[in-house]
Amino acid sequence: MIVGTTEAAHILEISTARLRVLLSEGRVRGAYKTGKMWLIPLFNGKPIIKRGTRGPDPRWRNPRLPAQTIVHVNSQRIRQNQKQQQQLPVITVKKGNTNVYGHQVEILGGCRVVYSPDKPLSCGARVWIETLNKVMIVGESKSLDLPTLL
Repeated sequence: MIVGTTEAAHILEISTARLRVLLSEGRVRGAYKTGKMWLIPLFNGKPIIKRGTRGPDPRWRNPRLPAQTIVHVNSQRIRQNQKQQQQLPVITVKKGNTNVYGHQVEILGGCRVVYSPDKPLSCGARVWIETLNKVMIVGESKSLDLPTLL
């Protein structure tokens, strides 16, 4: 969910002027400006504020970041399907330490496509999609705590 400065300041129980100072210092994670308006994403119902270097401890408490979901295409399974004339699912959805394979994936919300040839994932993927939103999987081979479409 994305909110404006007035609502975010109300959630954090600080003034809008103080929140605008934090925004201008780049201390609000994921906040961006469109025109004259700041858009602030909420994580578990609160904006995430990066800790400053001086002054007293903040009155708010940052929420715990949700686990990031990573989606990528498994090229080994594609080759295996071509060699053995199979229809194994090739899309891998990683959340934490678990993998779920599917034929179709729907990301409900924003996501980011990452290309990192110098630092691939532990599975070897160099291109993947990262999201903090829910992911719907069709044709999974193993159950996961993600919602699935049948």
